[in-house]
Amino acid sequence: MATNPSFIDGIEFKEKRILVTGGTRGIGEAIVNRLVRGGGAVIATARSLPAAGTPGRFVQADVSTRDGVDQVIQAVMDRLGGLDVLIHNVGGSAAPGGGALALSDDDWQQAFDTNLFAAVRLDHGLLPPMLTQGSGVIIHISSIQRTLPLYEATLAYAAAKAALTNYSKGLSKEVGPKGIRVNTVAPGYTETEAAQGMVNEIAQRTSITQGAARQRIMDAIGGIALGRPNRPAEVAELVAFLASDRAASITGSEYVIDGGTIPTV
Repeated sequence: MATNPSFIDGIEFKEKRILVTGGTRGIGEAIVNRLVRGGGAVIATARSLPAAGTPGRFVQADVSTRDGVDQVIQAVMDRLGGLDVLIHNVGGSAAPGGGALALSDDDWQQAFDTNLFAAVRLDHGLLPPMLTQGSGVIIHISSIQRTLPLYEATLAYAAAKAALTNYSKGLSKEVGPKGIRVNTVAPGYTETEAAQGMVNEIAQRTSITQGAARQRIMDAIGGIALGRPNRPAEVAELVAFLASDRAASITGSEYVIDGGTIPTV
C-alpha cells in the first residue's frame, strides 16, 4: 500500500491552525501528538497543566464553564488569528453509581456542560472566522455509549453524547454549504492511562491478573470482537484522517472505532 507522502514529510497539516480540547492525556494527547507530527500549529487545552510540552501550545481552562470557553477562544484568536481545525475531545463522567435515581440535577448539568455545551459554546465562538475564510473542520469526539448507555453510573454522560452526535449532524447541514466540514468520532473502550489504572485497581482489589481484569471490563460492555481495547494512537489516526484534505468530501458522518463492540449495523 502506498504511503501518504504529505505525512512522511511532516506537511499534511502544514499552516493548519488547530485546537484540541482535553489534549494533555489519553486520546486527546495522542491526537495532539499526531497532528504536530503532521506539521500542524496545535494548541491544546485542559484543566490541569501538562507534565511537559511547549507553554505556547497550551491553554489552561475548564471548558465546561462559560468563562473557560471564553478564555480558550480569546487565546486561539490572540495566538493563531483564527482556526482551521477544531477537535473537541473533552468529555467524561463524574456522576456517582447507583442508577438513574442516584443522579441529582447537578450531576445531569455537569454531564451536559462537559460533554455537550462545551462543544456548542466553542463552535459558536470559533465558527465565525471559519465562515469568513470559507473553510474549516470540526470534529466532535462522542462515544459508543450514545447507543449503548450504561445505566449504573454513566447514564447522563451517554445522554449528553447522544445529544452531541445529534447536534453535530444538524450543524453539518447548516455549515457544509459554507465550506465547513463537521464529523463525529465515537470511540469504544480505549486503553488510556486512566483505563489502565482501572485495570490495575480491579486486579489488585480482586487478586486477579491484569489480563483477567481487562477481560472483566470488556465483558461488562458486551465484549469486543477484536479481543482488545482501542489504543489511543488508533483513535488519533482516524481523527487525523477526518481532519485532513484526504477526507475533503466527508461531512455529517459519525465514525465508530470500537473493535466491534456495537453488535448492530
